[in-house]
Amino acid sequence: MPSPTTTKPQRLLRFRPLHGFMLAGALLIPLVLTTWLGGVEALQRIKQFPFELVLLMLLLAFLCWNLNATRLRLMLDGRAGKLGQRGALGIELASKFALCATPGGSGGAATLLLLLAQRGFPPAKGAAVFLIDQGCDLLFFLAMLSGLVLFSLVSDTQWPHQSLVQWALVGLAFMATLVSVVMYYLPSLLRTGGVIAVWPSRYRRRWLTRRLLRCRHALKATLALPRTTLLAMMLLTTAHWLMRYSLLYIAVLGVGGHADWMWTFLTQMLAMAASQLSFLPGGAGAAEVGVGSLLLPLMEREQAAAAVLVWRLVSYHLYLAVGAPLFILYSYRMLRQKTDTKTSKS
Repeated sequence: MPSPTTTKPQRLLRFRPLHGFMLAGALLIPLVLTTWLGGVEALQRIKQFPFELVLLMLLLAFLCWNLNATRLRLMLDGRAGKLGQRGALGIELASKFALCATPGGSGGAATLLLLLAQRGFPPAKGAAVFLIDQGCDLLFFLAMLSGLVLFSLVSDTQWPHQSLVQWALVGLAFMATLVSVVMYYLPSLLRTGGVIAVWPSRYRRRWLTRRLLRCRHALKATLALPRTTLLAMMLLTTAHWLMRYSLLYIAVLGVGGHADWMWTFLTQMLAMAASQLSFLPGGAGAAEVGVGSLLLPLMEREQAAAAVLVWRLVSYHLYLAVGAPLFILYSYRMLRQKTDTKTSKS
C-alpha cells in the first residue's frame, strides 16, 4: 500500500471494479444480517422506530462532523490558507467518505493529504496533522478504557460475561501501557539492533524503523503544542466520540431494548476493533456481528438486529451518502485542474 505522502492524485482517484463490488457488499451486508437474524419482526421494529430519535441521531451525526472540522482548523492554525468552517467540513466529509469506502480505511489519510496539498499545505506536514489527529483519538480511548477498567473492577456492574469483560479490559490496558513504554524508549531499543532483526531484509527493517520513529515524533509534536490548543483539541475529541458512540444507545432505546450506556460504548469499542479484520470497507460484517453478539444477552434477537441496522445506517451509511457528492466534486476539480495544466503546457 502506498504511503499517504506519496500517493498521486490519478492513482487515488482511479476506480477499480473490485472496489465497487466490495463497497456494494458493505452496503448490503447490514440489511442481509438483519433479515437473517431478526426476520420480519426486526424490519417491523425499524418501521416503528420513533421519528424524534431519528432526528436526534442525525443531529448528533451533524454535530460530530462539525466538531471534527473545527478540530482540523485548530490543528492547521491558518497554515493551509484561509479555511473556514464550511471548507473544513467539506474536507472532513470527503476524507471520511474515502475512509469508509476503502478496506481498512486506507483511502482516508491519502484523501486528506491530497486535499490539503491542493491548498498549498505540504504532504509531509499534512501527514503530521493526520498523526496528531489519530493521537488525540488514541488518548481519548486510552482514558475511557482506563475508566471502564476501574469502574468494572470497583463497582457492581451488571454487564454480560462480567469476568471475561473485566479480564479483556485489563489485558487491553496492559497492552496500551506496554506500547506507551516501548514508544518512550524506542530510540534506545532500536539502537540495540535486535528488536527488528527478525525481518528478512534490510529494506523492510528500515521501513519499519522509519514508521515507528514517525509515530514517536508525532506524539512528541502533539505534546509540544500549547496547552490551550491541546486542551481544546481534546475537548473536541471527547465531545465527538461521546456523541458518536451514543448512537448505538439511542438505537437500542428506539427498538424497545434496554442496555447500559457504558456497555453500548464498550460494545462499540470492542466491535470496531474487531472490524479491522474485515476485508470489506467499513469493517462490514465483522462490525455488525460483533455488536449484535454483545447485545444479544440483553435483548431479543429481533431487537438486537434492528438496533444494529439503525446504528450502521447513521454511523456508516450516512457518511457515505453525505460524503460521496463532496468527494466526487473535489475529484472533478482536481482532474480538471490537471487537464488545464497539461493544456497550458502544450
